[in-house]
Amino acid sequence: MFEPGLAVDDLRVRVREWCATHIPTDWRQQQRGASHQELVTFLRWWGAQLREAGLLAPHLPKEWGGGFSIPEQVVIAEELARAGAPRNALFHVAVYNVAPTILHSATPEQREKFMTGILSGDVWCQGFSEPNAGSDLASLQTRAVRDGDHYVVNGQKVWTSWAMEADWCILLVRTDPDAPKHKGMSYLVADMHAPGIEVRQIKQATGSADFCEVFFDDVVVPVANCIGAENDGWAVAQGTLAAERAIVILDQTERLRRNVIGAAISQAADWELEGGEPVLEDTAIREMFAERYAESEVLRRLINEMIDDVIRGVDAGGSSAIIKIFYSELLAKLMREITELQGPNAQLDQPLLECAGWETGFWMIDYVHAFGWIIAGGTNEILRNVIGERMLGLPR
Repeated sequence: MFEPGLAVDDLRVRVREWCATHIPTDWRQQQRGASHQELVTFLRWWGAQLREAGLLAPHLPKEWGGGFSIPEQVVIAEELARAGAPRNALFHVAVYNVAPTILHSATPEQREKFMTGILSGDVWCQGFSEPNAGSDLASLQTRAVRDGDHYVVNGQKVWTSWAMEADWCILLVRTDPDAPKHKGMSYLVADMHAPGIEVRQIKQATGSADFCEVFFDDVVVPVANCIGAENDGWAVAQGTLAAERAIVILDQTERLRRNVIGAAISQAADWELEGGEPVLEDTAIREMFAERYAESEVLRRLINEMIDDVIRGVDAGGSSAIIKIFYSELLAKLMREITELQGPNAQLDQPLLECAGWETGFWMIDYVHAFGWIIAGGTNEILRNVIGERMLGLPR
């Protein structure tokens, strides 16, 4: 099991060796065309592998299975990406969204209750977006009415990843309907096995159905499960979104740099243009790949600057917004260009996949999936407002 405190170079060697012996070399082939349950079984197995190695949540404090310094976290992310490790998709919300929020905003009793489950394999989902409150999250209408020592919740959430497998849900609700829309919200933790909860999976264009609608009909949530003060849920939710953007983007960028661009170039070597000319003999196409790789290097340098800010205690909210926009739009652009290069073959032999993210190697599917990153973690249009306000000092 990995422990913090190793010299960075030694840690890199050890993580690389661990990856070589623990990551199945054919895991992508195994998961292509897998059923939903087969995918879940695989992701639970992979989460257990990371947990046993101490690599599930290196960003958390040591008493909660982490304790690694930021340089150590960078090494771990780099080596997992270099090895093409599966994404930690099933436990993503628990580890990257919920855990930092619980540690920052919850009571000691709540931390003990929920963190123990997170580290032992509980699956969480995030009940924020609604049919009429996505980018404008503060317009949410799901209501929680207090009745003694519990709330009664009614409403609907949508785009709730992995809700069908979740044990718990972080739930943003309106508890004071007369307050201004950024006030009067509370941040609850709902038991997904409670009576009154209905989950409906949403079939996506990629073939997967890990997004869901969740309906709450008189669902009882204990007041003890309110994170932070009642009616102060907006502030707690902003911490959740900031944690998601800052921590996860490093892993995504390393995968883009080390895996996706390289795989695209390798496959393109076997493709031909309409006239029969090999794709990579076209000067413009070679320039395109060079530009995308250069942009990925710029992205990594931006991340390095953000990491330095975090180490120095500087607010990185604006920087994380820039990085998320840069990353998601680079990803979508690259996937579109590769799909166009592959031509009609991109639309042939493309199985509908129960996949955990992109990087499937089926470029049409990965292209369609890439659009989600422009929305997830805060839509790019909203994040441009964050940049204007926090970094440029523009008025609201």
